[in-house]
Amino acid sequence: MQGRGQKHRWRGRGAVRRPVRFLEPALLLLLWGNPAHGYPLLDQLGEFGLAEIDPSMVYRALRDMEDKRWVTSAWVEEQTLGPPRRVYRPTAQGHEVLGWWAQDLQETRRIIDSFLDRYHRHLEEGKP
Repeated sequence: MQGRGQKHRWRGRGAVRRPVRFLEPALLLLLWGNPAHGYPLLDQLGEFGLAEIDPSMVYRALRDMEDKRWVTSAWVEEQTLGPPRRVYRPTAQGHEVLGWWAQDLQETRRIIDSFLDRYHRHLEEGKP
């Protein structure tokens, strides 16, 4: 369990944690050119390693993204066998944010690759 003190100690050692909230960019990418409601998005998130995510987190993320104006939504009654569904579409700002996420993920991949390369060299050299 991570408490306040642990977070402070992490920073106090000069290390910076780079949190990646991958759900938002995954949702934006899935919505790009393919407006959808939550249920099909839940199914498609498995492509990004998010198959086991709690559905409430997805719907909360969609609402938050709408509050940030990254997506818009509208109730759609046609083409459903059940109740109306809220269909989400990315906005121009959402497209811009997705581009930022892609750049950030590329930089993160570069950092991770560098770390792993060095780690593997460390293992090969047999250093304790």
